Amino acid sequence: MKILIGADKGGFRLKEAIALHLKEQGVEFEDLGTLDPEHPRDFTSIASDVASAISEGRAERGILVCGTGMGMAVTANKFKSVRAAVVESQYAAAYSRKINDANVLCLGGFIIGDTMGCEIADAFLNTGFVEGFPQWRVDFLNSQKALLAELETKNFK
Repeated sequence: MKILIGADKGGFRLKEAIALHLKEQGVEFEDLGTLDPEHPRDFTSIASDVASAISEGRAERGILVCGTGMGMAVTANKFKSVRAAVVESQYAAAYSRKINDANVLCLGGFIIGDTMGCEIADAFLNTGFVEGFPQWRVDFLNSQKALLAELETKNFK
């Protein structure tokens, strides 16, 4: 699985903590910046780079961090096939994957501490779509995902 990470100045600290955590776990990822907080990238450019890679099939998951996570999510969700979720707990991270098949995790560096951010990233990266649900729920969630794909086809021309 190809994972991309990125942050603006507000998310730099947390992104760096998550990057170190992923390295320590042996998880491969690509850091698209901000690489130097003195020369930050803006949230729209970094979210666009991550989301376009996912939309085009060049990556499977993304982790984006700004001050609140909101700007990253709003931008990333402008791209077809991107399902970006603003998350502030491990539970929400796992369920963003289980129920919504989220492929971009958006975090708030002003809101979430380093330890919690790493735990949230783990939950997001290690949980699968429909994981642990009974078959009736799997069928329902797959039907909802198909409906969302139809909406995308209609709305993203």
